[in-house]
Amino acid sequence: MLSQTLNSGASDAPASKLFRADGAPVEWAVSAAPVGYDFAVETMEARAAAIAAGEAGELVWLLEHPPLYTAGVSSKEADLLEPGRFPVHRTGRGGQFTYHGPGQRVAYVMLDLNRRGKDVRAFVRGLEQWIIGALGEFGVPADVRDGRVGVWVERKGPGWSREDKIAAIGVKVRKWVSFHGISLNVEPDLSHFTGIVPCGIEEHGVTSLVDLGVPATLDEADEALRTSFRRVFGAVTAAAAPQDGRA
Repeated sequence: MLSQTLNSGASDAPASKLFRADGAPVEWAVSAAPVGYDFAVETMEARAAAIAAGEAGELVWLLEHPPLYTAGVSSKEADLLEPGRFPVHRTGRGGQFTYHGPGQRVAYVMLDLNRRGKDVRAFVRGLEQWIIGALGEFGVPADVRDGRVGVWVERKGPGWSREDKIAAIGVKVRKWVSFHGISLNVEPDLSHFTGIVPCGIEEHGVTSLVDLGVPATLDEADEALRTSFRRVFGAVTAAAAPQDGRA
């Protein structure tokens, strides 16, 4: 459960450099049922193009995928350890191999960086702080590490310690509009990660909120993500999730 009562988060927070000057809210949509990967990519591509053309507003789309692996532009074939285990999708986002599946909250982030400082590094740092802030709502300390993409937690016991990855980041920017985004492990089947070398990092593990002893639900994770997002990127407004109308 959440460590504290969530609130709007933006009113008492210092103004973020990633806020829009006009204060326009970001559409915030949540899909109730798993979403196919190809449909998600098609939707992101179309929405990013519409944002760049000034024909649509910004969107954060929260969803789950059925079990699958994605390969980013830096992926190495040797890191795909079990090619026949789940479908593999080659994608244009940054990064290497990543797993998506039930119990993991994926957030696709389509923001107009023309209106948010036109600084990709600052944007990625914002994504990191968004995740770290959301985990903080559960009382889970997390941070980033030099040379490693994503968000990490330190785990300790008598005579041992290790760092595990709890969230991944992989984005693409076209015409200063972002797409793809982040994934936060809430309660996925962690054994599904063994079919790849996640993000090309062999010497560290993968964890989740539930694996850390936090009995979080996806709804609670969504609430924490929404609260933290408002602190980093500004206001949001509820929107209908995209629907796949294909048979």
